Amino acid sequence: MKLSRRSVSTALLSMALLTGTLAGCSAPADNANSDVNAGASSGKFAVDANTLVFGVVPDSVDTETNYTPLMDYIAKQTGKTVQYHESTDYAALIEAANAGKIDVASFSGFTYVTAKNHGAKLTPISSIVTKAGEEPGYFSQAIVPKGSSIKSYADMKGKKICFVDPSSTSGYLFPSYNLLMADIDPKKDITPVFAGKHDVSVKKTAEGVECEAGFAEDSEVVKSDKVQVIGETKVPGAPVVMSADLPADLQTTLTETLKEVTIDQIIAAGIKNADSEAFRSVFHETKPVTDSYYDTIRDICKTTNAAQCQ
Repeated sequence: MKLSRRSVSTALLSMALLTGTLAGCSAPADNANSDVNAGASSGKFAVDANTLVFGVVPDSVDTETNYTPLMDYIAKQTGKTVQYHESTDYAALIEAANAGKIDVASFSGFTYVTAKNHGAKLTPISSIVTKAGEEPGYFSQAIVPKGSSIKSYADMKGKKICFVDPSSTSGYLFPSYNLLMADIDPKKDITPVFAGKHDVSVKKTAEGVECEAGFAEDSEVVKSDKVQVIGETKVPGAPVVMSADLPADLQTTLTETLKEVTIDQIIAAGIKNADSEAFRSVFHETKPVTDSYYDTIRDICKTTNAAQCQ
């Protein structure tokens, strides 16, 4: 995506990065960052050398179900127990990464960049592609209730607007950028409402009460027949990342496992529920990405001076 549509207002909302507490089953403090067992290659784990903690933010009610076949595949390929770890929000996932409480994770692009800016030791491996023939990436969509008089970003001025989370790539950073393109200050010129999840943002927008318009990822928008899309922007694909503190040989195994894997390979490995409509709707294959792939997000952060990027 090219960022030079026109000059951006230098003012972006100064809301600081939300901090959260880690949710779900976190490891006891005395186990966090524990050294690997004697005889294993040098490295650190969130819990222990037999466990990989897989961190996510619950973007929808189906998040855990969607990730289960992939986690089971990782477990089979590495010989480790893979523990699902659900953070309360994006800021909590960043906090978990900084504290060494996750080993592998699915980040949004914005969350990854922000985590790196805060010193998290993460290495991107790949990005999930949901359909054959596609490249990594998805769309941040601007939505309104069907029949709404709001037809463009410019029409959102003075309205109640649903975002997902202040650290969401498609649910906040790109929407804020697009609003600035329309000469709308996301802090002063609208009433922001943070829904917490993409599907909730879609639901609230469809209802048209708390939110007269909103933003969400296209994979959730398509599920609703009560909203219509009035604009969209391509977003770099969300990365699957691993901790750079893991043993080097395990990092190699994880890279080989996750860099380029197809749903057919996962099914062939005998993973339960991989050959299902639910998993096929969210996973077709992974394609490799590197840190530089997320420079587009860094450019937006630099251009807008977004406080959340700092």
